Amino acid sequence: VQLQASGGGLVQTGGSLRLSCAASGSGFSIETMGWYRQAPGKQRESVATVDWNSGVITNYEPSVQGRFTISTDNAKKTVHLQMNSLKSEDTAVYFCHARWRYYGRTYVRENWGQGTLVTVSS
Repeated sequence: VQLQASGGGLVQTGGSLRLSCAASGSGFSIETMGWYRQAPGKQRESVATVDWNSGVITNYEPSVQGRFTISTDNAKKTVHLQMNSLKSEDTAVYFCHARWRYYGRTYVRENWGQGTLVTVSS
């Protein structure tokens, strides 16, 4: 399973960006997909995660709640992160993350996407 993220870039404070991450491969089902971010000099943190089957969003990082929205396109095995009202502190490399399993197997695996840079300038 491979994760391909896209949509990062440079935006001014208050602007919007939409990140997308597509999972590709064969013979697998997704358990969860989500986004993490890592700002310079800081640890990677979870931004938002969604349970693939139920659609329940399991967590939003408190600082993004009300500004960021995670959504899925199950048919395309894609997760999106709509980021509005961006702030300078949202500047980070954003990583897509997926937990998945092969059909008929119980062992859950995880993959990370390559990361996409979001820079918010004032």
